Amino acid sequence: MKLRELQQSEQTEGQTPGAVVPEITPETGPVYGLGATAIEHGDARAIPQALAFIRVRAFAITAISIALLVPCFWHKYIEACDLGSHVYNAWLASLIEQEKAPGLYIAHQWNNALFDILLMRFGTAFGWTAAERIVVSLTVLVFFWGAFALIGAASRRAAWTLVPALAMVAYGWTFNIGFFNYYLSLGLAFWSAALLWRGKGTERLAGIALVPLILLAHPLGLVWLIGTVIFAKATEELPGWWKALPVAAGALLLYAVRTFLVHRYAVQWLPSPVPFYLMNGLNGVDQLVLGIQYRTLARIVFVLGAGCFLLDAVQRVKKAASWKNLWVPLGLYALAILATVLLPDRIVFPQFPVPFVFFLFRFSTISAVFALCILGCLQPRKWHLVVFSIAAAIFFSMMYQDTGKIDAMEQQAERLVSRLPAGQRVTATIFPPSGSRFYFVDHIVDRACVERCFSYSNFEPSSQAYRIRVRAGSPVVAASPEIVGQMELGTYVVQSADLPLFQIYQCGAKMTDLCMSELHAGEQTGSASQPSNH
Repeated sequence: MKLRELQQSEQTEGQTPGAVVPEITPETGPVYGLGATAIEHGDARAIPQALAFIRVRAFAITAISIALLVPCFWHKYIEACDLGSHVYNAWLASLIEQEKAPGLYIAHQWNNALFDILLMRFGTAFGWTAAERIVVSLTVLVFFWGAFALIGAASRRAAWTLVPALAMVAYGWTFNIGFFNYYLSLGLAFWSAALLWRGKGTERLAGIALVPLILLAHPLGLVWLIGTVIFAKATEELPGWWKALPVAAGALLLYAVRTFLVHRYAVQWLPSPVPFYLMNGLNGVDQLVLGIQYRTLARIVFVLGAGCFLLDAVQRVKKAASWKNLWVPLGLYALAILATVLLPDRIVFPQFPVPFVFFLFRFSTISAVFALCILGCLQPRKWHLVVFSIAAAIFFSMMYQDTGKIDAMEQQAERLVSRLPAGQRVTATIFPPSGSRFYFVDHIVDRACVERCFSYSNFEPSSQAYRIRVRAGSPVVAASPEIVGQMELGTYVVQSADLPLFQIYQCGAKMTDLCMSELHAGEQTGSASQPSNH
């Protein structure tokens, strides 16, 4: 059968009312993007298909990208917790190069650095506010379209009906907590996995070429890439029920990793039983829970996704249709579930003075993308797009309100530090509202200090996990992670060597009410702070 006949027969076979029919063009066949029908039959290469897809769908891609970046511009600042610290430390890096940051130095490390390097380079060229928007926008686009390509590699068609759901994942908990090196690493790994999975011959070199950048961003992205590609390739090569073998091997590997971590390092597990909305390995909807008010929406999205899968499964059973395209995403999703059960959430590595935390919460980003890979393999229907669009509208409306409150706090912090002489030391004791998962809201003071003051309780230099490091006795930042933690919690007793030192804290009935006072030797940092429940 000729390729054109294969394409037309696939387009019409098994269609039901309400299904979204893929468009056929003379240049590309079905406009599926990376992993198109031609690739499935071995008649085309991945990169030419992707370029043809971009050419044909340029308007849609541009429109989606513009809409996707709205949250990066809807407030004065991009409110994403750790982002304020990243911007501040990029500014510190520029001061170190000018020898204006005593006691600080830049470590030459091979991971957890790419986002920070980009911030510093763009910041010195265009200013820190512009650099923040440019680099975060690029990172979001890399993540979103990388995940889109991965879903296309799994399903062999473009997942247009899942765009709203993927947008929610792109702006989920990992984004809002500000883990941008990890976030960027995953985005690059998605692109690499799509190329290594569906690319042919030398095309795979493009996927391999991304590996150094993935590692420079964060090592977990590379670990995910290697595991996912090996699993996908092995599963597709094995016949029949032998496809279950990679799942069994993956389960054994996860158990071996668990055993190794338990015997080698101090670890901490999620509390048991884990609440439904935090079962991130099981459903991925943890990414949508930015506070307790998001739980109902997350449950609804989970039910919608499960409903889409069950309805499609019923249709497959009735028509004796193949489940071939679901083997890989279902297997990866099953292993994501098992990872949540077996792996710890906090690991203490002896080379770092602070533990690696929120491992499972970070992993929920991967779980969510695997879930979307499953949904991408289902028969696309218009109502999928409708219901996920409604859910996304609710999610982004809630997110806009919550980040707006934090932005108001940051603008107030900015006004407070603007009254100080340049180069003063400032610490912050600011707590998130009850039920919020914006855990590191105090980092708004870090960004407020850019080009104005020194955030004395900034955590990055003393953690030794980032490029900026501190030596004991630095007048710019506290050199001990224990002291930094005490300052953030409001339990640190000020020493004479810390002076002069100013503190920003919550001082009113509302969360956004901030005040600043000068601290004195013997005074406790949190003595005036009043955590808000509003």
